[in-house]
Amino acid sequence: MEFLNIDILYLLVVIPLLAAYYIFVGRRRASMVVSTTGGRRAPRTLRYWLRHMPVVLRLAAIAAVIVALARPVVVNHEEETTTEAIDIVIAMDISGSMLARDFTPDRLTSAKHLAAEFVANRRGDRIAVVAFAGEAFTQAPLTSDQAVVETMLSRLRSGVVEDGTAIGNGLATAVNRLRESGAKSKVVILLTDGVNNRGQISPLMAAEIARDMGIKVYTIGVGTRGRAPYPAVDMFGNHTTVMADVEIDEELLKEISSMTGGKYYRAVNDEALREIYAEINELETSKVQVTNYQTYEELFLMWVVLGLLCLGLEFLFDKVVLNRLP
Repeated sequence: MEFLNIDILYLLVVIPLLAAYYIFVGRRRASMVVSTTGGRRAPRTLRYWLRHMPVVLRLAAIAAVIVALARPVVVNHEEETTTEAIDIVIAMDISGSMLARDFTPDRLTSAKHLAAEFVANRRGDRIAVVAFAGEAFTQAPLTSDQAVVETMLSRLRSGVVEDGTAIGNGLATAVNRLRESGAKSKVVILLTDGVNNRGQISPLMAAEIARDMGIKVYTIGVGTRGRAPYPAVDMFGNHTTVMADVEIDEELLKEISSMTGGKYYRAVNDEALREIYAEINELETSKVQVTNYQTYEELFLMWVVLGLLCLGLEFLFDKVVLNRLP
């Protein structure tokens, strides 16, 4: 409870002053009474104990009126939050080379795990997942259900489609997911570890379409510099690893991001990839508008009624109850 005219509450200091005056006058009158009972104290009846009640009720009525004049109110605070969500598509390479073990335990597993962390921080945004190797397909449509996106990311596997790296098809599929998006901000995060060698759509053509649709593309090249261990099967059918050169078409990825207003990143290990996702998360922040409302519930009438009730009870005690008691 708050008071709109809180200074008026200083008048409550009158209440103890009036009570002190009443007690002082009462004792003075008592000292002037000459006992005719030979020093014996008269029996104290119920009327004796209730004789002060009218004064107590009158003081309570005065206090209630003072509180009412101070305009007591109950303030209700309401908050309305409006979020301008971003539509994001994560386009992830799932070709065989993504099983290289220069990440822990491999590039694809690390990329999925860190992408899921990124998704967990994007509350309110709609996110889709596109996967590509020799072909591209939609793993998860645009949705604001983070649990669904994280589940579909965890189910990505290498080898489910023809092997290869169709960067153009992957980007085009991601752009198509955003074709009917009404969001003011649309983003594609394209992650690959190779060179475009499959697909019917040129990566630069897909980038032009993204640019014309106002879609920003962040590109991430995944893989250490130099050589990396790749899983292989030897002539006896045993699983092993072989060292091979890491080939990422960085110039192409830089051009795609530059054309669309995005940025190119190179992730050489798990920590670098985590930092890249963190930076993109900071760059693409959702706009949140918070509007605060305050409503006031007046309690003036309640205190006035309480004061009138005290006055009514005072009259009842003074004129009826005390007159009938012995």
